[in-house]
Amino acid sequence: MPLVNTKDMFRKAYEGGYAIGAFNVNNMEIIQGIVNAASKLRAPLILQVSAGARRYANQTYLLKLVEAAMIESGLPIALHLDHGDTFELCKDCIDGGFTSVMIDGSHLPFEENIELTRRVVDYAHSHDPLVVVEAELGRLEGVEDEVVVSAEDASYTDPDEVEEFVTRTGCDSLAIAIGTSHGAYKFKPGQKPQLRFDILEEIERRLPGFPIVLHGASSVVPEFVEIINKYGGSMPDAIGIPEDMLRKAAGMAVCKINIDSDLRLAMTASVRKYLGENPADFDPRQYLGPARLAIEEIVAHKIKNVLGCDGKA
Repeated sequence: MPLVNTKDMFRKAYEGGYAIGAFNVNNMEIIQGIVNAASKLRAPLILQVSAGARRYANQTYLLKLVEAAMIESGLPIALHLDHGDTFELCKDCIDGGFTSVMIDGSHLPFEENIELTRRVVDYAHSHDPLVVVEAELGRLEGVEDEVVVSAEDASYTDPDEVEEFVTRTGCDSLAIAIGTSHGAYKFKPGQKPQLRFDILEEIERRLPGFPIVLHGASSVVPEFVEIINKYGGSMPDAIGIPEDMLRKAAGMAVCKINIDSDLRLAMTASVRKYLGENPADFDPRQYLGPARLAIEEIVAHKIKNVLGCDGKA
């Protein structure tokens, strides 16, 4: 099965009251762990690559790993650029074989965001086969690769702007800011995690049937943080989004939920634990094998208990 775009995925997800997992990939073990879980559960899948991942692993290597995943799994898989910040980056990924790109103009004034997004949409939609475009309105706090937004610069999505933005840009999905944030430190100790479902409901009312995306949606599994800290790490006060809130969002207009930090935590916790308990081992396969399994287990958990997309492939 060739790579697919997300149009059909999102239509089925919206109608079925579930979301598709968009998992960030950086190397072979992460891709294998994600795809192994999705294959066993017959779940549709979005594998997404950040600008940082392209530099780290090289786009050609990542494309070939994803190609192998398609051959091995037979799943519908979309390959997505996460947080593209320039037209040139999006164009390069479209020309290189990506089936979906995100243009993040959320740091720009409203009119400039529209102008940049429209330019990417025009190029992507003229491509054969068609490439879909995710845009962003509102700014999430936190750090993810090159995306760094302070609390002072973060802002919720304004529902009054969404209809005009989507109409004028022609984007295929919209990432919104309702209280999620990038990275592992989403809330402070003692602070009650909270998502603005009122904003999501109003956007859903104004854009009926239109797919919404949540970034910064890792739950920062406490077990992983505890293991990392036990075996020499230092991650005090790492707190994420409660999974029941994400499941609620997946039952509404949210069709795509991005998951990155939880994968990093699962892999890091597994590697630290293995090396801490087996200090004489030095073969990378000895610690990367368990790390791959840790990725598979957390992805399976997300598919079944957060996204609700098991059996939907």
